[in-house]
Amino acid sequence: MLKVQLLRYTPEGEKLIAAAAKLCYSPVGIGQIEENLTDDKVTSFLNLLMDMGHESPIEHVTFTFGVEGVSRTLTHQLVRHRIASYSQQSQRYVRLKQFEYILPPNIDNNSKAKELFIKAMEEDQKYYNEISTLLYNDHYNKYIRDGLDDKVARQKAEKEAIEDARYIFPNACETKIVFTMNTRSLLNFFSLRCCNRAQWEIRELAIQMLREVNKAYPILFKNAGPGCVRGACPEGSMTCGKIVEVREKFKNIREW
Repeated sequence: MLKVQLLRYTPEGEKLIAAAAKLCYSPVGIGQIEENLTDDKVTSFLNLLMDMGHESPIEHVTFTFGVEGVSRTLTHQLVRHRIASYSQQSQRYVRLKQFEYILPPNIDNNSKAKELFIKAMEEDQKYYNEISTLLYNDHYNKYIRDGLDDKVARQKAEKEAIEDARYIFPNACETKIVFTMNTRSLLNFFSLRCCNRAQWEIRELAIQMLREVNKAYPILFKNAGPGCVRGACPEGSMTCGKIVEVREKFKNIREW
């Protein structure tokens, strides 16, 4: 099951953004940019920035998420958002003795498809175990012949065995990832991935992430969501045709 946790975010981020933006429009020095920035002034200034679309100052604030219960299909899409930092559980160093997998809803709703899917997952684990054992024995015996001691031979053989055996795992394989994005990158991410035309799993992730950051800094994300919440649908002829419903949904995000 998808789990999203906001691990860290820049403290006093809204004030930091206001101070950085103030520098753009004021002759004051660095030591004075936070002077007289009361809560009311920060709120007013940030609302102005977000409505204007002046986004460069918001890059100073970052958010770090911990996510689990997602597939490799999702993370292959996630890491295409390049202005971010990622740390993902490695199949090269971690032996998956019983891998978890993500079951797509449409497969779950079709009894025959579900039966075949689960069978494929079980066979993948079986073949992974068999292949990793065969490779481990080959590598271990080689290192022993090369004169390595038993402990070192076992460690090296284990790593090299699962390094190649992991190729058997499917895109459905569950994974865990920690990643950090700045506010501007997040707004772009939400614009693309909260859209009804985004793949279902990453759309669910994006919506849960938006809920979390909105709790932290609601002004920064008051206009966040798919592109159609701010104007015409950017998908053109590929639109989902539900712009009114989508706008209403994201307008009430604080109530989710």
